[in-house]
Amino acid sequence: MDLVDSLFETARAAQMNAYAPYSRFKVGAAVLSSSGVVYGGCNVENVAYPVGICAETAAIAAMVCAGANQMSDILVFAEGDALVTPCGACRQRIREFAGGDARIHIAGPEGVRRTFTVDDLLPYAFGPENLA
Repeated sequence: MDLVDSLFETARAAQMNAYAPYSRFKVGAAVLSSSGVVYGGCNVENVAYPVGICAETAAIAAMVCAGANQMSDILVFAEGDALVTPCGACRQRIREFAGGDARIHIAGPEGVRRTFTVDDLLPYAFGPENLA
C-alpha cells in the first residue's frame, strides 16, 4: 500500500466515526508526519456551532499529541459531488506544520479527486518563518 492509499484508508475510517448530528456532513482527514506516521481525525460538531472542530484540526492535533510537528501530506475525505477543501482556518493550521509544497489530497468515496499544494490553497501564507 502506498502512502496516499494509507492516508485514504485512515481518513475514510475516521469519517465513519465523525460526530455530525447537526449538519450530517461527516468528514475524515489523515496527515502524514515527516517521520512517516499517519494520524487520523474526524469532525466533531457541537450544538453551539462555533465550538466544533474540523477533521483536519483533529488529525493535526493527534499528530502533535504524539510528538510530531511537521507533515508532508494531508488527505481530506468527504462525500458529495463538490471538492471538500479545508476551510480557511484549517488551511492556516496546515501551514503551521507544513511547507508550501506539502500536498493536500481531496478525496471522495471513489478515491483522490484532486491534489493541491499548500501554496495553491493559501498563497503568500503567513508562516512561522515570518516571525524569524
